[in-house]
Amino acid sequence: MSSPDDLAGSQRQHWQDTYRAHPGLYGDTPSEPAIHAARVFADAGATDLIELGAGHGRDALFLAREGYTVHATDFSVAALDQLARAAEEQGVANRVTTELHDVREPLRQPDRSADGVFAHMLLCMALSSAQIHALVDEIRRVLRPGGAFVYTVRHTGDAHYGTGRDHGDNIFEHGGFAVHFFDRNLVDQLAEGWTLQEVHAFEEGDLPRRLWRITQTKPPDA
Repeated sequence: MSSPDDLAGSQRQHWQDTYRAHPGLYGDTPSEPAIHAARVFADAGATDLIELGAGHGRDALFLAREGYTVHATDFSVAALDQLARAAEEQGVANRVTTELHDVREPLRQPDRSADGVFAHMLLCMALSSAQIHALVDEIRRVLRPGGAFVYTVRHTGDAHYGTGRDHGDNIFEHGGFAVHFFDRNLVDQLAEGWTLQEVHAFEEGDLPRRLWRITQTKPPDA
């Protein structure tokens, strides 16, 4: 079983190599969760968003095309370079900024500086439960009161759960990609101090991957 630091380093390098070998890995079409998030953010009157784990930018660019200002973060230089080039090509570079950042570290945004945060399958990467809790605390800190957080995770009903290389803490590795599979208890813990709006089950990809889409908001008086 790898140490958390060893696993983090190997995953960072694996994603860097993957984005270099497969530019535009996930295509140009936005994910369904991003389309949902755009509606949530519009209903909340949001303008300034953060996407965590933006990759090469299919969702960040979509949100920018929808008129939002998007600060896109990822720990892969290769992915962010692809995102920045695509933002120029699509004419939305004025609404997209990028930042090289590993979510195991505190977010660099000031308190109450964002209207919304979006993270598609970022929280279910090779993060320990403690790191996930710390990240959600950081997201709550940077959101303005009433701000929305939309995220997706693979859960314990997924076909890959319990198989492959076991790293402990519900983290299993397949094909070089380590995934932290969520149970409902973890979702509920992460919603403490928030208003939990929805836990929506859906499927994505060829396996198919089984995920939850979670929408929660920071209370107006928080």
